[in-house]
Amino acid sequence: MKSKPKYSTASPWLWAISGAMLGLATATIAFAPAAWLGSSLSLLSQGRVVLNEPSGTVWNGSGQLVLSGGTGSRDATTLPGRIQWRLKPTSSFKLQALVYADCCTNQSFNILVSPHASGASALMQPSQSTWPATLLTGLGAPFNTIDLQANLKLNTQLLKLELINKQLNLEGNAALDVLDASTRLSTLRPVGSYRLSFQSSQDPGKPSLKLETLSGSLLLSGSGQLAGNRWRFNGEASAAPGFEAALNNFLDILGRRVGPRSIITVG
Repeated sequence: MKSKPKYSTASPWLWAISGAMLGLATATIAFAPAAWLGSSLSLLSQGRVVLNEPSGTVWNGSGQLVLSGGTGSRDATTLPGRIQWRLKPTSSFKLQALVYADCCTNQSFNILVSPHASGASALMQPSQSTWPATLLTGLGAPFNTIDLQANLKLNTQLLKLELINKQLNLEGNAALDVLDASTRLSTLRPVGSYRLSFQSSQDPGKPSLKLETLSGSLLLSGSGQLAGNRWRFNGEASAAPGFEAALNNFLDILGRRVGPRSIITVG
């Protein structure tokens, strides 16, 4: 006589518990609060980028962007208006991020993030935006000393950022125009307008920077390159003819004086 198959009375409960846990995990991911993204942003930036008053979810939310000098710093500035974002997975296992700033963008930044076994990459579509230079003051020295007043106009072409095995690689082209700049360290207003250009070089992983003067009494120039994960920059500042006396003290602060020039070294 054949014996009847035995069914465990625990099986339905195991399936029920498993289904409940899966549903809970799915709901947690889908409705994770925006504050979680803010906490991650603050942790990764060591407190230099903070998201105040977050609302919505990790996937669709908004908040106030704050830049500071890091944990324990007293310097902090808040971007006017709010930052809004929308994250959505794509069919190719990537993440599309649309980011919009009330104050400064006419259209959303469109960024495609791709995870890798040893890191991740982010591809940013061409964009235009204008930002207040006062936001940089929150980062502390030297920005809080210079107290730069200007409009920062950012134009980007296709930009790609990769972090592979903790090695940073950048490709693409971008230009940051610093328009009608002034500082509390000089009575001249404005001191000038400038352009900082970024572009890929023939040497992979070592993009270059170029600083040039567009107009003004303070003349700035220089160039730099990404070495490892750090930028190295060498430049100089000088006064246009007739403005030497007005800019003398400012040139002393900008860098190492060599006659009428001030030598600027970063990295």
